[in-house]
Amino acid sequence: MMNQRNSFIIQAVIWLLLLLIFYLVTPHRAVELLILGYGCLNIAIFYSSYFGVTPMILNRRKYYKGFSRLLIIVVISIAVKYGIALIYESDVMYYGENHDKRYTDSQYLWSAGLVSLFFILLSFCLRLTNNYFLQEREKRMLENEKLTAELSFLKSQINPHFLFNSLNNIYSLTYHKSDKAPEAILKLSRIMRYMLQESDDDKVQLKDEIAYMENYISLQQLRFKETLAIDYKINIESLELRIMPLLLISFLENAFKHGVVTNKEYPIRILIEVVNNRLHFKVSNFKNKSNKDQTSGIGLENLKRRLELGYPDRYTLMVDDKELFYSSELFIYL
Repeated sequence: MMNQRNSFIIQAVIWLLLLLIFYLVTPHRAVELLILGYGCLNIAIFYSSYFGVTPMILNRRKYYKGFSRLLIIVVISIAVKYGIALIYESDVMYYGENHDKRYTDSQYLWSAGLVSLFFILLSFCLRLTNNYFLQEREKRMLENEKLTAELSFLKSQINPHFLFNSLNNIYSLTYHKSDKAPEAILKLSRIMRYMLQESDDDKVQLKDEIAYMENYISLQQLRFKETLAIDYKINIESLELRIMPLLLISFLENAFKHGVVTNKEYPIRILIEVVNNRLHFKVSNFKNKSNKDQTSGIGLENLKRRLELGYPDRYTLMVDDKELFYSSELFIYL
């Protein structure tokens, strides 16, 4: 509604300016004639074409009907203008320094037709321009809706993937009747609350995302009887910066799934730092050769696609897959 209102105001101002130009370049004795007669008639021609003819011509199924209406508008406008010219013949049909020369009827009819066609063409150009911008806006809206739907689908893949792994861990604790099982369930409930509620927004505060990852690490610590070997470093200028939710968990899942997690000589190294609004996140681990499952699953592929959708041309992802070591490194301009 606001765009239509603004468009109406702009068009009204343009018509007033055109009428003002006619007023300035025309003798005063013909001002009322031009404004009330030809000015309003040409405006009527413009909008009759804009609303009644151009949409039909652009719609190929009503192509011929549109041109029929166009012909009717031109003929009627010429007839009306010719009638005005005959009524005000001395002001319209005569010209020259001494006002002693007269347009022939055919000359006037041709000029009246050309002026009508000019306003019809002007309406056609405006309609085409409006349609183009409307189509572009609808195209962008559809693209945004598609991206939103795809991001929602990718996020939905993360939740069951993580839940499956966590339930396996808790099952292992309960199977061995570990006293850590209740605490693990509590940690999982906090994590799931974040995943199902707080992460619904397009962006979350970085501190919430980091707290989520730390809860994940704590849950993993309960899984192992031995102490986890983790070198965790964080250096962030502001925790109020915002980031796409559930974006960094794939790094950690991959490290815990395929890495050696209890070797103090080769700990899992986690680095999180933000400098000048650029996030640097790196996770590296020593490979667990006894792990038969060497597939990365949907995690990293999911991450790559989400980065492409959420941070186009604003991120760098590097993966270093060596014989003994594996590392993932991400840079994002938040």
